Amino acid sequence: MALVPWFLSSTSQAQNAPMGRSLEKQFDSYLSPADLRARLKRLSAHPHHVGSPYDKENAEFILSQYKTWGFDARIEEFSALFPTPKTRLLEMTAPVKYTAVLKEPPLKEDSTSNKVVEQLATYNAYSIDGDVTGDLIYVNYGIPSDYDELERMGIDVQGKIVITRYGGSWRGIKPKVAAEHGAIGCLIYSDPKDDGFYVGDVYPKGAWRNEFGVQRGSVAEMPVYPGDPSTPFIGATPGVKRLPLNEIKVLTKIPVLPISYHDALPLLQSLTGPVAPDHWKGALPVTYHVGPGPAKVHLKLAFSWDIKPIYDVIAMIQGSTYPDQWIIRGNHHDAWVNGAEDPLSGQVATMEEGKALGELVKSGWKPKRTIVYCAWDGEEPGLIGSTEWVETHADELRQKAVAYINSDSNERGFVYMDGSQTLQHFINDVARDVLDPEKNISVWERARAVRLLESSPGEKKDIRSATDLKIGALGSGSDFTPFLQHIGIASLNIGYGGESEGGGYHSIYDSFDHFMRFGDPTFAYGVALAQTGGHAVLRLADADILPFDFSDFAAVVAGYLGEIKDLTQNMREETLELNRELEENVFTEVANPAKTYRAPKAKDPVPYLNFAPLENAVSTLRKSAEEYQNAKRELEESGRKLAGDRPMRLNEIVFRTERALTNPEGLKGRPWFIHEIYAPGFYTGYSVKTLPSVREAIEQRQWEEADQQVIVVADTLEAYSGEIRKATAILRSASK
Repeated sequence: MALVPWFLSSTSQAQNAPMGRSLEKQFDSYLSPADLRARLKRLSAHPHHVGSPYDKENAEFILSQYKTWGFDARIEEFSALFPTPKTRLLEMTAPVKYTAVLKEPPLKEDSTSNKVVEQLATYNAYSIDGDVTGDLIYVNYGIPSDYDELERMGIDVQGKIVITRYGGSWRGIKPKVAAEHGAIGCLIYSDPKDDGFYVGDVYPKGAWRNEFGVQRGSVAEMPVYPGDPSTPFIGATPGVKRLPLNEIKVLTKIPVLPISYHDALPLLQSLTGPVAPDHWKGALPVTYHVGPGPAKVHLKLAFSWDIKPIYDVIAMIQGSTYPDQWIIRGNHHDAWVNGAEDPLSGQVATMEEGKALGELVKSGWKPKRTIVYCAWDGEEPGLIGSTEWVETHADELRQKAVAYINSDSNERGFVYMDGSQTLQHFINDVARDVLDPEKNISVWERARAVRLLESSPGEKKDIRSATDLKIGALGSGSDFTPFLQHIGIASLNIGYGGESEGGGYHSIYDSFDHFMRFGDPTFAYGVALAQTGGHAVLRLADADILPFDFSDFAAVVAGYLGEIKDLTQNMREETLELNRELEENVFTEVANPAKTYRAPKAKDPVPYLNFAPLENAVSTLRKSAEEYQNAKRELEESGRKLAGDRPMRLNEIVFRTERALTNPEGLKGRPWFIHEIYAPGFYTGYSVKTLPSVREAIEQRQWEEADQQVIVVADTLEAYSGEIRKATAILRSASK
């Protein structure tokens, strides 16, 4: 006999709570740390990048497991452009000769680091081919503000090769900004101040990146669109028409190569020119000079631009009552090399959820809604597997997808919960009911404690007074992106971390041996992730009324509007102050062999933008959200129930409200991203920009565009409020 979860509705919460907790307790009883360990060892035994034999073998293994657990499972195959390196040459030609090693040596302490033939070489995917020689310039993190600093120093990167350290932004932003400033090549290294001996002992003694470790990664311009670069907007299925290489917009404009800090050191040692500002200095035993020169480097790169297979595993449990409402759970399975931590630590946990759900089904339970578990391929090069699946099934997903819950890497530490704020209260409730395996308190309480510890006095007051922990908005960097920002599906990204030491990320040392020493050796937090994700899936699958909270969302959007108004006012004040100082000749240009400094340029005044349409729309949103929550509470307190097809119609409106936050025309210059509330920043990559069309227009001082986008976003929020009112009307119809 199927057990009925206590979370079906607040009306029946009291009488059903024991049964619901019993179901979750039964689910938890099937979770096994030993199974997670065995699965991780199996999946990480060999390198399994896109197109490799073990990538396919892993997909087939995952498929077989879901079939064993009773899922209706299949592999859905796509094909995508995935370049691999043929030629990698980096040499310093002056003032001394040096040829970069460009290799990560095997270690006797790491049993899989010796699989050299199977390993991808160290490189950045979607760098263009190139053969360039030029003076070297150090540009810190290589973000826009660093180039502003270079300009004030009187240094121009035009025709030069830049060297930048990882950090400060997503890696793909670094060659993008360098090319925009005229650089002809880009080197990216991991400085030990950020990831190496400055932070802690290096691998194999400790967890941190050793001198030869290199961070591979994609540098495709994913803030324009993710997925297969040759098939934007359409699934990369057999026979699809592909863009030729010279028409693909997301490839870099200059050649890019990641290097170790072993290879970076002699290059940085050979730079002269101004001494870098203090906040630019790393931890290498060298005075950090900016250049240019006298270090001159030669960079030569060539790639095999091949089409490779992508293997997505899709596994379903059919819903008994609402089969056309889907709860989707995902984690990717491909890696740059062995990928024990990224992504397999999360993949084995989501598979454990699948195993436990299969056992519940065998015991007689059936979910009301269809549950879909997905193991994505091709995430590392650019969210390929998830994006191609979403693009292929876009129409169906718009109709059926209730929510998407994503995970990626997982380690010891604190629960993190980011996503659509309509699910903020829901995921907080889930976290309240999961026990932290080390502290014997809920993972919610532990996360709250660390936030209080790390927050300012003002923030502490807000945290203590709040019922829930605020969840962060989603930018990009994992497989939630196509669901949330291309289709408008409410999404969450969950996992654990914060207590493990890094260092193996995207290197050959992201291995089973590394993870067993420094990640989650007992797999206690793998089990915690399986509980968190599994309980969330159970509650969404069986809820009578979907637990979306529009009041949380309305409050957050009001906060975003306040941030944008503050941003505009701060820019106005800074511009006025700068221009006043220029008029008074406060700045003095200085030039000498050690340092050059140029006065900044005057800026156009910041106009007073008309935020009234957006203020009115936010006010309407808050009112409609409040009316919905009141109507829902009144229905629950009355004991009445929705009859006939009203529950189905109500839930369809509720989960499709996220679609109302999208604009079919998309964001300016990147129409693939259509969500008007959340997007990855055009110059931040992974980091989110909220109300992006307005915020980025202001940041880029495009005042007319900002005024126009205020109206677009206001209209979007008005339409969203209209959908909430439709849901409210159905709730109130129960009393008629």
